[in-house]
Amino acid sequence: MPLSDDLLAILVCPQCRGDLNYDRDADTLTCEACALRYPVVDGVPVMLPEEAEKIERG
Repeated sequence: MPLSDDLLAILVCPQCRGDLNYDRDADTLTCEACALRYPVVDGVPVMLPEEAEKIERG
């Protein structure tokens, strides 16, 4: 279930309050500033830094 545009407009990274990029295919929210990728499980964003995947910058 994709996230609604209204929800995406208010979501920010819980660690830095930065913008998030939504990948509908992977069902993830990515903060480029923190290099963290948050999962979306059953249509619910899991916005816990300890549950986020650290991504490599390249």
